[in-house]
Amino acid sequence: MKASWEKIEKNVAVLDIEVDADQVAASLDKAFKKVVNKVNVPGFRKGKVPRAIFESKFGVESLYQDALDIIVPEAYIAAVQETGIQPVDRPEVDVEQFGKGQVLKFKAKVTVKPEVELGEYKGIALEAPSVDVTAEEVNEELEKLQKRHAELVPVEEGATQNGDIVVIDFEGFVDGLPFEGGKAERYSLELGSGSFIPGFEEQVIGLEKDGEKDITVTFPENYHAEELKGKEAVFKIKLHDIKRKNLPALDDEFAKDVSEFDTLDEYKADLESKLKERKQSEADRKKENDLVEKASETAQVEIPEVMINDEAEQMVKEFENRLRTQGMNIDMYYQFTGQSAEDLKGQMRSDAEKRVRNNLVLEAIAKAENLEATEEEINAELENLAQMYGRSVDEIRTIFASNGNLGSLLQDIVNRKTVKFLVDNSKTA
Repeated sequence: MKASWEKIEKNVAVLDIEVDADQVAASLDKAFKKVVNKVNVPGFRKGKVPRAIFESKFGVESLYQDALDIIVPEAYIAAVQETGIQPVDRPEVDVEQFGKGQVLKFKAKVTVKPEVELGEYKGIALEAPSVDVTAEEVNEELEKLQKRHAELVPVEEGATQNGDIVVIDFEGFVDGLPFEGGKAERYSLELGSGSFIPGFEEQVIGLEKDGEKDITVTFPENYHAEELKGKEAVFKIKLHDIKRKNLPALDDEFAKDVSEFDTLDEYKADLESKLKERKQSEADRKKENDLVEKASETAQVEIPEVMINDEAEQMVKEFENRLRTQGMNIDMYYQFTGQSAEDLKGQMRSDAEKRVRNNLVLEAIAKAENLEATEEEINAELENLAQMYGRSVDEIRTIFASNGNLGSLLQDIVNRKTVKFLVDNSKTA
């Protein structure tokens, strides 16, 4: 087989591929073995028709398409490996010559991974953020814990207040008519949570147990249900129960109940330490992201549209997986938001383009600095995954190899090394 290539556009290459006549003959043999089992020829059982009789009756040309389906993909893959190009899309194939006893000649036009012209990526200066923890931040953390451990106490007399948990019946009407999804019984709602239409929860404040009230609100212009956008609605509500949070005192007993410490001061010191660790971790991640962004901004690269589309589709799949962990699916999300699959993909396009660009730049930096994944690093990564999933290292390696994901694993390791390289070679402004 012979293969050569040339760029005809910025990110488009054409492969010229020739496959010798012996391989063409082998592909015709495979095609015959596939087709002969499907044809009926009087005097012969299925699959037992001699090749010569088959060709005299149907013509050798009847085997060409099946033979091409066999030989072209194999030859294309071999040509890609031989030339070292990096396709990012399916090729457009143009067969120029094919026939019994002939050399196969075809061209494959394909979009390839773009070249990156790196800008400044060493010595990038960033301002160091403060990781100091204030007393106010510690108190805010304590208040969150205090609310989390609050006791809900029924309120028999008096009016509702912001922060109360109320149980209500409600039914909504637009232009005097009820609408779908606007009715519920014994619905539990935390006042001030912002989970209902703006203005709804505020109007429940001040209502007493067993009280009834008509609440008038206006649906937002960006509301997910098209027929309700910007519409005024009246909700008839009845309040059944009120529960109020009884906050525990912030003292030594509270510290003993929620932690391993005997005093509140000890617990606050531990909270301060953990908050500082969290801030440092967030600062480290921000520094890494900022360095990659700055290195990416100074690089020159023209990204093929197909790479952006593929990344956007991958991000949609990741989003679907996150929804499943929350007990939702993508169809429910589309119903709630009024969006379509194309709307969601379009929203992710900008981030997808940035992600592709950043990955291309990191890959180019790794190549420029000869950063590679060592066997020791690969084994360490596989061991971590093995422990995480309760499998052996050999099993994990086999799974990654069989799924074609071993390359992605290696790229992840190299990307992390490259980000560390940027951090190690950065400056503090």
